[in-house]
Amino acid sequence: MTPEVVGGFDTRMGTVVRAFSRRNLIAIGLGGMLAGACLVGFDFWLSGVIHKQGQEEADASVRRAVMLSETRIARVVDELDKLAAVGVGSCVPDHVRAMRQSAFDTTPAKEFSIVSPTGETLCTHLALPLGVRNLLSSEPLAGNDNYIVDIFDIHGGQRMVRLRRQAGEGPNSVAALISSQLLIPQVSTKGKIFSAFAHASTRAGATIGVHGQRPNEDYFVSKMTSEKFGFTTEVAMPRGPVRSQHADLKWFGFSVIGLVGLGIVTLIVLMHTGSSGNPVDELRRALRAGELVPYYQPVVDIRSGQLRGAEVLVRWRKPDGSLVLPGSFIPLAESSGLIREMTRDLMRRACAEAGPALGRRPGLKLSFNFAGQLFGDERIVKDVRNVFSGSPLKMSQVVLEVTERDPIENFTATRRTIAALQGLGVRIAIDDVGTGHSGLSYMLKLGVDIIKIDKMFVDAIGTDRNSTTIVETLVDLAHNMRMDVVAEGVENFEQVMHLRELGIRSAQGYVFAPPLPGSAFLQLVEAIDPMPAAQPVVETAAA
Repeated sequence: MTPEVVGGFDTRMGTVVRAFSRRNLIAIGLGGMLAGACLVGFDFWLSGVIHKQGQEEADASVRRAVMLSETRIARVVDELDKLAAVGVGSCVPDHVRAMRQSAFDTTPAKEFSIVSPTGETLCTHLALPLGVRNLLSSEPLAGNDNYIVDIFDIHGGQRMVRLRRQAGEGPNSVAALISSQLLIPQVSTKGKIFSAFAHASTRAGATIGVHGQRPNEDYFVSKMTSEKFGFTTEVAMPRGPVRSQHADLKWFGFSVIGLVGLGIVTLIVLMHTGSSGNPVDELRRALRAGELVPYYQPVVDIRSGQLRGAEVLVRWRKPDGSLVLPGSFIPLAESSGLIREMTRDLMRRACAEAGPALGRRPGLKLSFNFAGQLFGDERIVKDVRNVFSGSPLKMSQVVLEVTERDPIENFTATRRTIAALQGLGVRIAIDDVGTGHSGLSYMLKLGVDIIKIDKMFVDAIGTDRNSTTIVETLVDLAHNMRMDVVAEGVENFEQVMHLRELGIRSAQGYVFAPPLPGSAFLQLVEAIDPMPAAQPVVETAAA
């Protein structure tokens, strides 16, 4: 039967549309109201997240700046006390030489000098003309009555802080200049150039230094006063950058209405398209298809700048070219029993890809992360032998890492497996040292060769005294036990300097390079450590 058409309109289709409207109009209305309520709640939650994150970042920046200022001033005060204790208080050659040595030993100080009772600079360790120095303020140093703090304006607007104290029984004082830039934030908590407003002042309110301009818009503000020296640091960070970091979340919030309003349709579509299947089967398929590929994060000698090797990390490269990070599938591999096959495949791939280049450079090491359960399985010794025996890589170039985060269930079996691996020439490292509860026990009982300091402690070095003390203790213990030490997650050169001072030689992190695909890593190896080209063999005819 042909449907009736009135004025070009199919009456049967109109009936369907009207029926659909009657069935779903109320549901659509309720869905819209629910979506709107969800969006309001989401916006409220997001505003709270933005405020909390911005305020925490401002608080962390000002806290870090005050701690760095206290450390730098304390170093200068200690050095001035040493000079005063040995009687340095005049411009005689011996005293000038002593000040030169202090300038060499004390990084924060830009100049050591002898100052008259009236505040006039008589001489410096540099023995150079002083130039114009405009004294802006002078006051006692809080917490130390022996010291005077002078604020100078030199070289056309550059501010310097001078600390001076009386030298022995003579009339003069011994003093040191510190750049005001060292007493205000220069690097953000994320290791980037500090882009917010910062202001530091003395206890009496004299300005020490200013960075940037105070925002005109709404901003997060944090202020902190040094308990040791009375300096006050203020940081003001505009809200705009923090909001922009959550732009994707805003778009997500806007999509909530559509998602809820079309919930029924989405459910029907999902029912027809089906799910992606068993995730374990999908991971097994990816493993057999060669989609799990090695990436290499370089390990660098922070004293010489030379390459020490790399840590091999796994990435899931899907057919569309997208990369999945290991945190999304390694737990599934461990729980499903695929971790051994995955680890074995990763070692084979890395050996085939990077083995020839690293084999010609026996000083370079290649390290692999092993799940804790693998060290309790003696079959892994055979796997390692089969992969690397007869390969370009020597066994002494292979490092296997066990993370401190993974509890070891059978200590005896693990120690036996580690000893067998070391018998092959392989070196064993403890990863993420300091984050678990068994770090010292692992170091003492497992007989490992290397410890890797976790990024959490690297981030806090120079700002958190407890973390610095923990790292110093771990480094001393490792050196006493003839272990090597590697610092992980190094993100800026200020951390590199602190690590050098702590006696750490090897490090890895984004300040040097992110995890690199094989081709990029091999280019880096050739650039840093080029091998001479093979000389052609020239045959000569016999006489």
